[in-house]
Amino acid sequence: MRLSLGLTLVVHSSHQVFNGSARHAQVVSALGLPPWLGYIYVLTEFLGGLFVLAGFFTRAAAFILCIDVVIAIWKVNWHNGLTGDHGFEFPLALATLAFALIFFGAGPIALDHILRGGSTVSKR
Repeated sequence: MRLSLGLTLVVHSSHQVFNGSARHAQVVSALGLPPWLGYIYVLTEFLGGLFVLAGFFTRAAAFILCIDVVIAIWKVNWHNGLTGDHGFEFPLALATLAFALIFFGAGPIALDHILRGGSTVSKR
């Protein structure tokens, strides 16, 4: 779950981070939100995706990403329906993955687990 969510968000947001943040801010402004939220949105997806991908502060990053994607569904995709053109079917799947990671965490192959001193062998 962690790898698919993180990789998807990093790839999706990387072109906006490196090429089109200003354009994305204009799109966000057209939705009735302050333009600076466009920059926050792009950085949240990119950095949050990297954190989830690495398994670093996974639960917190997943929580923020879940909010990010739910707002995107609400402001951008909702009026297109579940399966319509630009519908919320795919963003809903991403939000579901983020929501699951909030509760399940990163798993044993993650920086969170390594930094806590965890191992795959149970300690008695």
